[in-house]
Amino acid sequence: MFKRMDEILIEIPNVEKPDPNAAASIQELLGGKFGEMSTLNNYLYQSFNFRSKEKLKPFYDLVMSITAEELGHVELVSHGINQCLRGSTAYKEPDDTPLGSVKDARLSYHYLAGAQGAMPFDSMGNPWTGANVFNSGNLVEDLLHNFFLECGARTHKMKVYEMTDHPAAREVVGFLLVRGGVHVVAYAKALEIATGVNVTKLVPIPSLDNKAFTETRKYEEKGVHTKLYTYSDKDFNAIGQIWKGTHPEDGQPLEVIQGVPEGFPIPEAPAVEEEFAPGISHEDFAEIARRLKMAGNIAD
Repeated sequence: MFKRMDEILIEIPNVEKPDPNAAASIQELLGGKFGEMSTLNNYLYQSFNFRSKEKLKPFYDLVMSITAEELGHVELVSHGINQCLRGSTAYKEPDDTPLGSVKDARLSYHYLAGAQGAMPFDSMGNPWTGANVFNSGNLVEDLLHNFFLECGARTHKMKVYEMTDHPAAREVVGFLLVRGGVHVVAYAKALEIATGVNVTKLVPIPSLDNKAFTETRKYEEKGVHTKLYTYSDKDFNAIGQIWKGTHPEDGQPLEVIQGVPEGFPIPEAPAVEEEFAPGISHEDFAEIARRLKMAGNIAD
């Protein structure tokens, strides 16, 4: 089962800087082959189909806990996209072409089908596909795939970071570089335990250190790169048999935390009248409120 909270993992800067093309580039980190939807669904189906989970419990617990975090990453990237799209159009009468300012946006689907919100596509508008999911059933093969997947995701995050200087985009990407690095090291350590091969000697891939990015430094200073969360009140604590010792890059001690990290409020998304969203007028709102009061027997 999953437990959901009305929070996101970090606070995203609320800046008045509409940038539709920045939003399009971040879509790669959501619905691309190496995006968060791919990492989520790879681990999700591996966790569903895991064989001999009692005998291999530390590995099962690792995949289960990282799966839960990836749900939060999908959520976070989506809100980053929304922040980049916010304010890119303004309400005008239909004859005045209120969406005309974005007719040359690289990904017009944000406006034609999504009411200026994130969608399960890559940066070119191709829908995410379940063909991106790999689940061989072989523990070492799946762990090796996951290590490669996280390294590929890291490469894509770096490229998106270099593509846009939008504050919301870079804040999200900076955080994900740090947390994705945790997953790279976690799968490397799991492979070492499963095979005896010290895969951690390969990291970081690419070789550029996270500290090269302004937005990652504050998270590493807080030790975010050393913590692995169980995302459960009482389960999946066997990951401590894998996530232990020190970080291969800076030698900081690794820590398993039972539970979830502290969250932040989800940003309020204002109405976009030119997109007919949410399509509720002041009169409609008043009528809805009246019906809710009647349904709840609430007197004025």
